[in-house]
Amino acid sequence: MLLRTADPFRDFDRITQQLLGTTNRPAAMAMDAWREDDTFVLEFDLPGVARDSIDLDIERNVLTVRAERVARNGDWEMLATERAKGHFSRQLVLGDNLDLERIEARYADGVLRLVVPLAERAKPRKIQIQTLANDREHAAITS
Repeated sequence: MLLRTADPFRDFDRITQQLLGTTNRPAAMAMDAWREDDTFVLEFDLPGVARDSIDLDIERNVLTVRAERVARNGDWEMLATERAKGHFSRQLVLGDNLDLERIEARYADGVLRLVVPLAERAKPRKIQIQTLANDREHAAITS
């Protein structure tokens, strides 16, 4: 059996969330982002979310991640409800230096991982300096 100790602050938070409707609509899904060599990696925490309920869209440079954690229904009495249920959504503006045509997405152990390669035009490159014939003639005359 699950026992709860009296915590007036937790009860106040729970009541506030129920009144404001924030229990079913969390502000954002937790995310980490970093760069590895020529790729950017994004990881979103989506525990308890079925892979089929995750939707990824890109329009222009805006990445939208949508997911749903379904509430369990049954003939029982809930003793504690702290995990958010319902639809989750997050949008990120991705830079022009990323290759949005080659994004890879994987979902395992409740973590959605996106790998976004750097666009070829954004990679560092050397520019060769050419010598023109006029520059050689000018250098010969002045010396």
